[in-house]
Amino acid sequence: MTSEPVDDRFFGALAKAKRIRKDCEVLLGFENQTLGLEIMDQTSKNLNLAFQKLYRWIQKEFKTLNLENPQISSSVRRALRVLAERPSLFQNCLDFFAEARQQILSDSFYLALNGTSASGTKDHSVKPIDLVAHDPLRYVGDMLAWTHSATVSEREALEVLFVSEGNEIVQGIKEGRENELWRLMADEDGGDGAPPEFDAVQALNDLVDRDVAGAARVLRQRVEQVIQTNEESILAYRLANLLGFYRVTFSKLLGTQSVLLEIMANLESEALRQFRSLMRDHLATLQGDFQHTPADLAPPEFLQDSLKQLTSIMQTYETSLSAAEDREADFEPIMAEAFEPFVDGCQKMARNMRAPKDSIFLINCYITARITLGPFSDFTARRMAALEESMNEHRNRLIEQQYGFFKYESSLEPLLEAIAPLTDSHEDIAKMRQLDALKPEALALASQELDDFLPSAIMDAMENIQALQDAKMAREITEDAAEKFCVDFERIEEMLIYADEQLLQGGAAPE
Repeated sequence: MTSEPVDDRFFGALAKAKRIRKDCEVLLGFENQTLGLEIMDQTSKNLNLAFQKLYRWIQKEFKTLNLENPQISSSVRRALRVLAERPSLFQNCLDFFAEARQQILSDSFYLALNGTSASGTKDHSVKPIDLVAHDPLRYVGDMLAWTHSATVSEREALEVLFVSEGNEIVQGIKEGRENELWRLMADEDGGDGAPPEFDAVQALNDLVDRDVAGAARVLRQRVEQVIQTNEESILAYRLANLLGFYRVTFSKLLGTQSVLLEIMANLESEALRQFRSLMRDHLATLQGDFQHTPADLAPPEFLQDSLKQLTSIMQTYETSLSAAEDREADFEPIMAEAFEPFVDGCQKMARNMRAPKDSIFLINCYITARITLGPFSDFTARRMAALEESMNEHRNRLIEQQYGFFKYESSLEPLLEAIAPLTDSHEDIAKMRQLDALKPEALALASQELDDFLPSAIMDAMENIQALQDAKMAREITEDAAEKFCVDFERIEEMLIYADEQLLQGGAAPE
């Protein structure tokens, strides 16, 4: 058997030797145990030599094995299934295979990058990624696409090579583990000796992961260089998003415990760190802009620029394969860097303004921000609700300021203050004639000033908030303030009627 080539005769002899050893176990149950032991010992030696020969033959075949060839040698597949009965030898073969494939794939990756083979020969049929992809995002994307394609191809080829019908390799490994020396020693030590359940899919994933490890290291170095030399925040985020896409893709392909997946996750985190760093550096350059209020109370340029940038980022996130159940919570760290600081800057600017300019300015900023976030409400809804709440607060402030304008300019404010503590009781009505603001001369003057004010009241009030960019809101604010003023006017009129009626009932002529 040890002198035979690895062919059908070899495998037939190996199977026969295994049957002989099995039959010898029967002899051990009878009186002639010596004969059974001698035959079994000799057969075991021959089997060991045969497995060693098979092991060396597989290693030799691996050196010239072309996985890209769809017609992979059936004899290699058969040899692997048989060798699986000796897990130690089988694992050594896998280690040897992984090292060889790792070098081959690393060389292939270098060829794809620069069009030159490991031997230094130029391959003109290859369009080098280094030369074709001028844009950093395209460059990283091409490298990731190559790595993904190579990983898929490697897995498909290894499935053909190692995964057989009937799970013969798995069964062989399980049988071999039962006879491993460490298992026998564990039995002697009193342990249960149960080996961990063999997971064929995980073993295949691990082997593929090891095969692409060399190319993955090169990929990591190249992508790290792109991330570290990039000075554009949007590009940094797009790189992180692209890496996140491939992280999810590789996790489906190789499981969650692969080196390649760990590299993807680390690169994604590094790209996000660069994004945050660039955003903070940009924010630091804007501190001077926070001190200059636009004369027209329009959203400042830095806010508009940041919202344009945020739009690009949100468009990228919207098309991403985010697996987060709560997309808004997942996107919150980005909003904290790309949105919140700029809105805070506007709020700081407003603190140095007088009313109503401060509220007009902030409402203009909030409206612009709301328009930007609107198309992406599935992951900005809570932020939009907070904007709406702040906007309503400043809208109410403007209503109060417009209401104050109506009272002051109409000259009714002294009258309103005078009757504010009064009710329509007989005693309070009687007190009205004693108030300076309600004496005939004061009332006549107030009536004249009111007549002068009313014709242009709404237009004059609208001028106060003409810088508000939402004309409909400006009109509604003014109308709400006017409605409050009309309620006050009706109360003055009502109180004066009560006073006149009381005088008539008392027999005195009204003034």
